Amino acid sequence: MSSSAVSALERLVGHRRRFDAAFEKYFAELAGELDGARLGRFPPRCVELLAQLSLRGGKRIRIALLHEAAGLVSGAKAPGLAEAALSLELLHSHALVLDDIMDDSPMRRGGPSTYYACREDLPDHPQAALGLAMMVGDLAGFLALRVLSRADLPADRRQAMIDVQLGVSTDTVIGQVLDLERDVDPSADGDDGLLAAVCEYKTSRYSILGPMRLGLLAAGQDPMEHEESLHRYARLAGLSGQLRDDYLDLFGDPDLTGKPRGADLRAGRHTSLTRELLAVTGGDDHDTVKAGLGDPHCTPRTIDRIRDIAHRHDVHTRLQTTIDRYAHDAAAEAASWHRHWNSEAVALFEQLPLWNTRRTR
Repeated sequence: MSSSAVSALERLVGHRRRFDAAFEKYFAELAGELDGARLGRFPPRCVELLAQLSLRGGKRIRIALLHEAAGLVSGAKAPGLAEAALSLELLHSHALVLDDIMDDSPMRRGGPSTYYACREDLPDHPQAALGLAMMVGDLAGFLALRVLSRADLPADRRQAMIDVQLGVSTDTVIGQVLDLERDVDPSADGDDGLLAAVCEYKTSRYSILGPMRLGLLAAGQDPMEHEESLHRYARLAGLSGQLRDDYLDLFGDPDLTGKPRGADLRAGRHTSLTRELLAVTGGDDHDTVKAGLGDPHCTPRTIDRIRDIAHRHDVHTRLQTTIDRYAHDAAAEAASWHRHWNSEAVALFEQLPLWNTRRTR
C-alpha cells in the first residue's frame, strides 16, 4: 500500500475514533436535556435503545466524507462539523430503525434490532412494541435536525446546512417508498429503473452527496458550484456501495456483517443479486431461489444452497465486476477535482470507492 493510501486510512480511523468519543458524550448528556426522559419508563428506554443502536459500531463513512469534503477546501477544522457529524449519524440511526421495522429484521450491528428489543420488552403488547420502536426512530430523526439547528454558525450557513439535511431526509423517505414498491411489484422494474432510483435516493444522495454538501458548506464553499460532478461521483460510488451490500447479504460472513446471511432473500427484497439469480436459473435451481425469496422461515441450509447455486451460475463474479466498474468510474470522477481542490483530500475520494469493492461489512 502506498504512503498516501496509508495516510488516508489513518485519517479515516482518526475521524471515526474522534466521532465515536463525541457520540458517547452526546448520549451521556442527552437524557438530562430531555425533560420527558424523567417521566415514566418508556422515555428513558427510548433514549437507551437509540444510544445502544447508535454506539454499536457502524462504518461511519458519512463522517469521513463530511470531514474530507471540508478538507477539499481548507485544512483547518471548520465550525459546524461536529454538529453536522452528530446530525448525520442520528439521521442514519433513524433510517436503520425504520429499515428493521419494514424488513422485520431481528439483528442489526451484531445485536438485536431496535424493533426486536422492543418486542422483547413488551412480549404481550405487540402493537405497543411496534409503536415504541417507531418512536425511537422518530426521536432520532428529530434530534438530527435539532442538533444542527443549535450549531454556532452564521445564520445563513446554518440554514443552508439544515436545508441539506431536510432534503436528505425527504429523499430517504422517497427511497424507502420506492423500495417498498420494488419489493411488492417487481414487474414495475423491467428495465432496472426502479433499482437505480432506490439506490439514488437511499444511498447516493443520503450517504454520499449529503455529507459532502455539508462538509463543503461548513468550510465556506457553495457545493452548487460543483454540483454536477459531485452528483455524478455520488451516483457512481453509491451504485458500487449498494451492489456490494447486495453481494455481502449472500456471500458475506455474518460474523463481520452483523446480520444473518440471506436477510434480503428472506425479506423478499428484489435486489440486483436476487434479480440476477432469478434471471439466470432454471428448473430446480430457479424453484429453490423463488421459494426462498420472501420466506422469513427460510433455513440457513436453504440459504447455503442458494449461495451454491449463485456460485455455479457465476453470479458472484458478474456482480463483483459491476461493483468494480462503478467504483473505478467514481474514482476517475474524483480525479478531475485535483485542478481546483486540495489534492490530499481528493486522493482519499479517489481511494474510497476502490476500498469499498472489497469491504467485508
